[in-house]
Amino acid sequence: MKKKTQAIILLISCIVFAALFYSLPGILITSADSGIKNDPVKIDTGMITGAVSDKSPGIRVYKGIPYAAPPVGALRWREPQPAASWSGVKVFDQYGAACPQAPYPAGSVYFNKPEKLSEDCLCLNVWTGAKKANEKRPVMVWIHGGALTRGSGANPVYDGAALAAKGVVLVTINYRLGPLGYFAHPALSAESKHSASGNYGVLDQIAALKWVQRNIAAFGGDPDRVTIFGESAGSWSVCALVATPLAKGLFHRAIGESGGVFAPMQFLKEKKFGSSSAEDGGKSFAKALAVDDGPDALKQLRAKSYEEIIEAFDKQRTATWARGTVDGWVFPEEINSIFAAGKQNKVPVIVGSNADEGTSLVAPGLIPKSAEAFKTYLKGRFGALMNDYLQIYPVNSDADVRDAYLHSFRDETFTWQMRTWARMSAKSRTKAWLYFFSQAPPRPDKNIYGAYHAAEIPYAFDNLHLTSLKPEKSDIDVANAMSDFWVNFAATGNPNRKGLPAWNTYDEKSEPFMEFGSSIKEGKSLLMKECDFYDKWFASRRANP
Repeated sequence: MKKKTQAIILLISCIVFAALFYSLPGILITSADSGIKNDPVKIDTGMITGAVSDKSPGIRVYKGIPYAAPPVGALRWREPQPAASWSGVKVFDQYGAACPQAPYPAGSVYFNKPEKLSEDCLCLNVWTGAKKANEKRPVMVWIHGGALTRGSGANPVYDGAALAAKGVVLVTINYRLGPLGYFAHPALSAESKHSASGNYGVLDQIAALKWVQRNIAAFGGDPDRVTIFGESAGSWSVCALVATPLAKGLFHRAIGESGGVFAPMQFLKEKKFGSSSAEDGGKSFAKALAVDDGPDALKQLRAKSYEEIIEAFDKQRTATWARGTVDGWVFPEEINSIFAAGKQNKVPVIVGSNADEGTSLVAPGLIPKSAEAFKTYLKGRFGALMNDYLQIYPVNSDADVRDAYLHSFRDETFTWQMRTWARMSAKSRTKAWLYFFSQAPPRPDKNIYGAYHAAEIPYAFDNLHLTSLKPEKSDIDVANAMSDFWVNFAATGNPNRKGLPAWNTYDEKSEPFMEFGSSIKEGKSLLMKECDFYDKWFASRRANP
């Protein structure tokens, strides 16, 4: 009996020791369901180890890996430079800092300012279920939204474990934002060997994609099957990357969720479409920082703290240069012109938008209070096309104003952009699939917000379980279908597979689209009259730059 008791004590001691040993930071668990067995992983800057995902024990996650040098000091407002190498094994199990940004306004439905901010923010995160390197799993690279001024790749709803469990290697990235990512200035252009400035955030995204090409095989990913996807400003960025010649060959498919770049853009040195040049906007912003146009302007600007820069930017909300610039290098011409000429990177795309984009974006104070005031606004905005507008968005009383404003905002800013993207892709014989997301998440205020801007993200990531929502069956059905379509597209270049509703490629004749709503079904000619109106209006703007 005594020997039996000793044996039991010894067994318990071994179990406790093993539990303590394998829970220590940096100690690798190599069980069959814990991810890559050859961890630590060798990347081009050194050896790294990560952690088992707390969302899925079969997935390993690597957080905060630098893909470029910190853009600080003399590197502020320059092309991203290579990250430094290290010796030994570094542990990457914590998210890196988010890029400097202001918090969202009080009352916003979106996420607040991240806790940790730093200009040393050019990092990415990788989730993988691969058991060894070179498994050649499809890769999906997520570019976050936030109006190019907010956000990070570390938002909880972007957790990649669920998609990695479906067979992809998932990457999320940070990139410079707002005045640190999209600031143009004559002195910066003069300093650049490309005579360009203003698109540093896009250059960061390109640097991250180059990192993926060099390193993703070590995580079991296939560098020849990379899909970029993003929402809002992330979708804007996806569209920009499809357009820029600098990203050629770095990805092979693209998904855009509620964001395109087909409206008139800002130019580096020219005033067009009623907008100042990007450099003039930059000079105005520099003056807000008490920096004049003297010979040491850049020295003064680079001496400012990021807090000073973000505070000044947050006060100057009309800084339109923070939207990307036609600079002759990153964007040799307007993105609309690049697509129209068929010069974009020829990759298949999934693009779409949501039914109620404006409910979470338009402040109530922006909407005119009366039909009379609204029509005065319309006359100034649309001129001779005002009556065409009112045929599509009728305003017969004050009660009609809100719906007309929100619906036209949705269509001008999102629906038209995504249809244009699909049309221009199809015209250049590139496959495109169009969608419309109408599923209102089960929020307590769903009757107010509906299928609001960014509502589709937890569905596409299959991450409803990570939100405070209480999903109903229709929500789960949409999440399963949407995430499966996305993953299959990443794997094969076609979202369709057995067991999912048939989704036809877009063509201008029948204009098919997939609706993700109370039912998942294909429709035809999405908001055709509305989009046709904006075709006409944007054409009139370009005719009178």
